[in-house]
This record gives sequence, C-alpha cells and structure tokens, in this order.
Amino acid sequence: MKQIFMAAAGFSCGLAVAGGLFALIIALGLVAEFADQTHTAKHILLYEDAVAAGGILGNLMSVYRFIVPAGPVGVGIFGLFSGVFVGAWAMALTEIVNIVPIFTRRIDMRRGLALVIAVMALGRTAGSLIFYYFRW
Repeated sequence: MKQIFMAAAGFSCGLAVAGGLFALIIALGLVAEFADQTHTAKHILLYEDAVAAGGILGNLMSVYRFIVPAGPVGVGIFGLFSGVFVGAWAMALTEIVNIVPIFTRRIDMRRGLALVIAVMALGRTAGSLIFYYFRW
C-alpha cells in the first residue's frame, strides 16, 4: 500500500511541476517564438502538443524508470536534443525577460560583463561535470 501511495504521490507531484514548467514555456511565448523564427507558425498547435507530450513522457519515465533500449547511439541523440532544448530554452528565456540588461543595471556593472558571463558558463560546466562524474 505504501508503494502505491508513493507512486501516486510522485506521479502527481511530477505532473504538477511539469505542467507548471510547460505552462510557463507556452505562456512566455517560447514555442510561438521558435515557430516564428523557423517560419513554421502553421504547426504551432502540434508544437504545443509535443511540448506537453514530452513533459508527460518525461514524468512517466522518471517516476517509473522505463528502460528504453536505445544503445549508445540513442543516448547520444537524446543527449544532443536535450542539450539543444535546454540551451535554446535558457537563451530564449533570457532574451524574453531581458535578464542581462536588468541585472547589469541593478548592480551598476560598467565593466567586466564578458568575464561574468564566461565565469557563469564555466560554473555551469563544472557543475555538470561534477554531477555526472559522481553520478548524483
């Protein structure tokens, strides 16, 4: 009974978090922006459905630990698409909310912005390497 409750709670919480994330992605207009940039705006509903399906499938895979026999090539392809998605999402989000100009004005930064961005990228890279090396 405890396992059933934990599975239901994990699935429900993951669904709520994924729903919030994808609602944010769609509400900020990231999907529409990508469709506009690629000149495929007629497929916007398909893109939004794909985003929602990706969230649901990702949630199911993380909670129930489905094994997808894709091999090393499949893992490489998944990693490539995941990296492109996260990178594009992060860049689009910073572009939409204008985070860099607001941040630099608030802290009154006049010099060294390139160094700050480079250090942030190095910190992200170091964190990723530590995460995957120690398998956290």
